Amino acid sequence: MPPAAFDAAAALHSEDDGYARAITHDDRDPNLPRFRMSEIRKHDAKSPHPWVTYGDKVYDITEWIAAHPGGPVILRAAGGSIEPYWNIFTIHKNQYVYDILNQYLIGYVHQADLVNGKPAQEAIEDPFADDPVRHPDLIVRTSKPCNAETPGQALSAQFITPNELFYVRNHMWVPKVSPDEAEAHVLTVELPDGTTKEYTLHDIKTRFAKRKVTAVLQCSGNRRSHMSRGSGRPTNGLQWEAGAISNATWEGVLLADILADAGFDAATVRDGTSEAQHVQFSGMEAYGSSIPIRKAVDPQGDVLLAYGMNGKPLPRDHGYPLRSIVPGHVAARSVKWLNHITLSDEESPSQWQRKDYKCFGPNQTKVDWDSAPAIQELPVQSAITGVKLGDWKKPGESTSSESPAKELALDGYAYSGGGRSVIRVDVSLDDGKTWSQAHLLPDEEQKFDGKAWSWKRWTFNGAVPLEVFRTPEEAAASHDAEDDKNTIRRGTARRSDHDEGGHNSKGNNRRCTTVAIKATDEAYNTQPESHAATWNFRGNLATAWHRVQVCTDCSPGAIILKEKKKKQKKQQQHSDEKESSHEKS
Repeated sequence: MPPAAFDAAAALHSEDDGYARAITHDDRDPNLPRFRMSEIRKHDAKSPHPWVTYGDKVYDITEWIAAHPGGPVILRAAGGSIEPYWNIFTIHKNQYVYDILNQYLIGYVHQADLVNGKPAQEAIEDPFADDPVRHPDLIVRTSKPCNAETPGQALSAQFITPNELFYVRNHMWVPKVSPDEAEAHVLTVELPDGTTKEYTLHDIKTRFAKRKVTAVLQCSGNRRSHMSRGSGRPTNGLQWEAGAISNATWEGVLLADILADAGFDAATVRDGTSEAQHVQFSGMEAYGSSIPIRKAVDPQGDVLLAYGMNGKPLPRDHGYPLRSIVPGHVAARSVKWLNHITLSDEESPSQWQRKDYKCFGPNQTKVDWDSAPAIQELPVQSAITGVKLGDWKKPGESTSSESPAKELALDGYAYSGGGRSVIRVDVSLDDGKTWSQAHLLPDEEQKFDGKAWSWKRWTFNGAVPLEVFRTPEEAAASHDAEDDKNTIRRGTARRSDHDEGGHNSKGNNRRCTTVAIKATDEAYNTQPESHAATWNFRGNLATAWHRVQVCTDCSPGAIILKEKKKKQKKQQQHSDEKESSHEKS
């Protein structure tokens, strides 16, 4: 405990005549001091030792401020209870966050200041009150701050994700900048020697050549829930399914052009004499991140300062009025609401750069954050976004099997970072025993100087032989299929169990198979088979094969071949026509 906390407690004990009487009714840890709220309020945001309360406990958060994901935002609660803020920032309501807070415990709120076991809480202004309205089809993971996935029908139905359905990843509230204020929005560029130059958005739009880049943004935690389920081990962070990824055409100016105008000589990077090794980005809401200087000035790097998205001004959720776009890198480096760029010999000091978007070994849970590099380029990834079962086909019609086979159509996306194009998507209808190849859709190549920043969409049409289907228990025993109930389109309608036959098929004839996919990029990187092998406690870079369990009714009565179905349908139509004619006569 900090000495200041002990001194404050001792002073309070000598002043408070009622302390001895109150403590007799206090069964909390007697080794920790009690603090009156009048003392706690002195430790506000201006204090060198800010305190907060949570429940009846007091915490000195001095050392947490630098490591807190929201940085100094936590100081809003200093001198009082942090609970009203965490009731708004619901992302904090996780055990690992409570465990971090408990490291800073210094004592308890005095019994005399407790009402029903807690100190009185003041009403606070909701910082999210002015957030934009979102599209109802977005799959919301948290509302304050907003974190929401692109729905399945938008993930692969279109090459370009509509603005309103582009996934949302916010760490805090959305800054509010009116159109009238936007043109005067100021970006400050700071060079290694400390000199600065300012640019308004109007300057950026009118003084520099416009550039368009079509690029995917993907959260490092995309498919994190798959890693949790597939490995059987929990992970910290938002439990995204497969929709924390989207593709857009961004319009802006090259970062390299701005840096050159500000006085930075890119030649020093190429010859190794540059003092700057990193470009630090800072946003209006306190988020910060950085990229290597080589990426920033690489003629093939295509790093933008963007003000447009899919032919329109940036939406508020996506960085209005200005953001960075770093193609091929994790989306955490594409900073929204950009207002400051610093060229430095070190990476961004922010929590998000130093102690968040990193990976560690499957055995590591207590880590030295400085021992691992920040995630930059992304590995190869793919996902199934649509599943549709068709008719039963007769033996030998579409497979070499001597049994009927169930038609199955799949679609999805595949992507690799670093500008590496996806060259193949492999599909298995029997959990990896046999493989076929999906069809890569002929979308515009969207290569920039030989770099592919966009995803590839793919489709697959095949048939699953009857003997491949097993009981749900047998299918689940081989691998935990990542059954995305919201991001995968199933047939023409969604079902809670995502199958054709349902859990209660007559005669208990519901049978399942596990469909798996994996992508390979032009450098012949491919996805790992297992989440267990790549598990990390933060759940970053969940790129193992995407597995989905597909089920259908395999009862004899349900296995009606296509020709028989057509014949039955024709007979029914003839019967209906005959009956209709009889009624008219």
